[in-house]
Amino acid sequence: MSFQLALASLGTVAATAEKSAAPSSVATLASMVGGLIVVLLLIFALAYMVKRLNLVPSSQGVLKTLAVTPLGQKEKLVLVEVDGQQYLLGVTPHQVNLVDKLSDPVEISTDSFASRLRQAKSSR
Repeated sequence: MSFQLALASLGTVAATAEKSAAPSSVATLASMVGGLIVVLLLIFALAYMVKRLNLVPSSQGVLKTLAVTPLGQKEKLVLVEVDGQQYLLGVTPHQVNLVDKLSDPVEISTDSFASRLRQAKSSR
């Protein structure tokens, strides 16, 4: 009889452990919402970094940035075009200097990724 009571009590302990170990729908929902918030924060942080570091230069407007070459940690050469005239600028954290006003414009190919992909597929 004591053996049967021990088995019965062991069975109820195992059943309650299974119930408490099973995640509730609220916990699952909270986990999903938390993951969504983390992903959204990551997207906004990356978008801020792209905007802050000017990784996507704008080609619209009067002033166009044609090329950027870093010279050091905070120094760079920038080729800009204003009203059809190209200028080479030296940029530091404290100032911007005109290096040269180019008499012969530099031609920069502006092939899009789609045209390059089509060209690569056709060459196969």
